[in-house]
Amino acid sequence: MYRLNVQKLQDIARTHGDHTPYAVAKRTGINTSSTYRILAGQTQPDLISALRLAQAYDLDIRTVMDRVDDEEDELAGAAA
Repeated sequence: MYRLNVQKLQDIARTHGDHTPYAVAKRTGINTSSTYRILAGQTQPDLISALRLAQAYDLDIRTVMDRVDDEEDELAGAAA
């Protein structure tokens, strides 16, 4: 499973002059309320939004995504 590294994304956005979620939304075309929730760490972007974020800042998507263990998969594997 992968999760957006919000801090890394915010740092990269700032280097492009985007200091607010509104500026990120404007650059990426992602809905403003979704951008606020994503940058607050309240939700993860869907694949399209993650790709838009990466493209807007000329990044490889792996730059802002971190691999994390999926505890549910581990528990399901242990029960099998």
